[in-house]
Order: sequence, then C-alpha cells, then structure tokens
Amino acid sequence: MRLSLKNIICATDFSDPANYAINYGVSLAREFNAKLYLCHVIDLSSATLYGDATFAFETQLVHMEEYAQDRLKRLMDNYDIDWEPLVATGNAADEVARLAEEKGADMAITATRGHSGLKRLILGSVTERLMRTLRCPLMAVHRHDTGKYAVEEIKFKRVLVACDFSPDSNLAFEYGLSLAQEYESELHLVHVLEPPVYKEWPKTPDETRENIRKNLYEQLKEKLEAMVPQEAKNWCKPKTMLLAGRPDIELAKYAEVQGIDLIVMGVTGHGLVESFFVGSTTERVMRKAPCAVLTVRPTKGNK
Repeated sequence: MRLSLKNIICATDFSDPANYAINYGVSLAREFNAKLYLCHVIDLSSATLYGDATFAFETQLVHMEEYAQDRLKRLMDNYDIDWEPLVATGNAADEVARLAEEKGADMAITATRGHSGLKRLILGSVTERLMRTLRCPLMAVHRHDTGKYAVEEIKFKRVLVACDFSPDSNLAFEYGLSLAQEYESELHLVHVLEPPVYKEWPKTPDETRENIRKNLYEQLKEKLEAMVPQEAKNWCKPKTMLLAGRPDIELAKYAEVQGIDLIVMGVTGHGLVESFFVGSTTERVMRKAPCAVLTVRPTKGNK
C-alpha cells in the first residue's frame, strides 16, 4: 500500500500544544501535496476564551466566529500551502468527525492537551471518541515541554509500528511502512508480550519454561521479520524488537530511548484478559509517548 493523502484536517483550540500540532499538518500537506483544513470548534461553555461572556447570544456567536477565523488566518501567515479555515460550533469530537467526513479527510491531526481548566478540545473521552468515530486515521501530537508555539518542519526519521498480528495492527503496519518509505525513515517493528496474569498458570520446570520462552521468541521474531516486503529492504533497514511488560509503558520507554518520531498502532487488537490495544490502553500510549501517535482502525474503505 502506498499512502495517498489528499485532504488533511487539523484541529486547534488555540492553546500552544494544539497550535504546535499544526506543524504536523503543514509538513504532511507539503510532503503529500495535500490540502490542509485547519479547524476550530467553538465551545460555548468556554466563552471567555473569545473575550466576552455569552449575553446577546447571536451577536456574541458572530463575534466568536470572526475571532476564530482571524486567529486561524494568523496562525497560517508563515505557511505557503493550499489550506482552508473551518469554524464550527458544538461538541468538539462530533464536529471534528463531521467535518472530516464532509471534507473527505484522509487523516486527522489533534493535540493530546489543550487549555487547562476549560473543556478541552483534545483530551480523555474526546480523544477516545475521535479514535472510535473517525473514518480516517488520527494522529495525536503530544508535547511535553511548555514552550511557546513555533514554526517547525516535521520529519519522521524513525517510525515505530506496534505489532500484535491482529488485522488492526496489520493495517497500522501498512501505514507505518508507507510513511517510512515516504520519509526514508528507520522502521522499527515492536511486539510486546504481556506477562501471564493467571494464578492457575501451569507450573513447569525452569529448563522447560526457558525452552518454551526461547521458542516463542524465535517464532515471534521470525513473524515480525516476515512482515517486511523484500523490496522495502532496498530503502530501509527494518529493526525488529520483542519487549515484555505492559504495552503502554514498554512502547513509551522504547520510543524514548530510540528517539522515535512517530508511533503507529491499531485501535484494537488481540488480548486474553486485557486487549493489547483497546480503549484506555491506547489512550495511555498516547499520553506516555514522547512523540506523535498515529492510530488506525479498519473502515469500509480500508478493510
């Protein structure tokens, strides 16, 4: 699969972390010659963000829309790309999903943090709802520092794909492989083995247990290596890694040590007691990761 991005939607609540995420939208739009839709959703419960209280409702709403349109234009002053401002009023997740569908977005981009003390644009249940309702992949940009928003060119030099061999993670691999090819990146394929949680786990001699572990590791390693098409090895050197522990902790730790620029993962996956990538686990990966996280789930268009 060769990734084709024609329309990208990027949401901002005008906070520094959200505005920083615009760099990702601009960089991807340039790389793929795509159109960028820069979106802001007016949340009337946070009306003080726009400078006034919500009296004279219709007049204030017009003022808020004009204010938002002006800020979006100022944010794009330093960029020379094909873009369009979008301003909507309502629930952030619902409106972003609606606009993404309306504009035929191939990817949505948001920040994992927004204005503190307000009803956040991208946080907690909003992120989870977007992951479940968007028909396109969602890239969540996480910024640990508190530095001010700045124009910055984004390059994905190291791409990590979290693999559990489920249909979702296989689709995530296709996206990760395509992005790695586009940016000529290092490609890291990582599988995390969760430790047994059953009290009734059968007791076996140490030597037998070690042999089972070695055989399992060898099989999983071979499976990871077999995922990479032979032709891909002409432009990158894939790295495969097996880790053990909680997926969110181990993936974040590996990404930090290896200087990963992007983690690509499926929204759902395999699991016995707690699924590998589902609900809160995915959200924890987003919160802990030192880099952007792209989540992919099958839809009618990409199954």
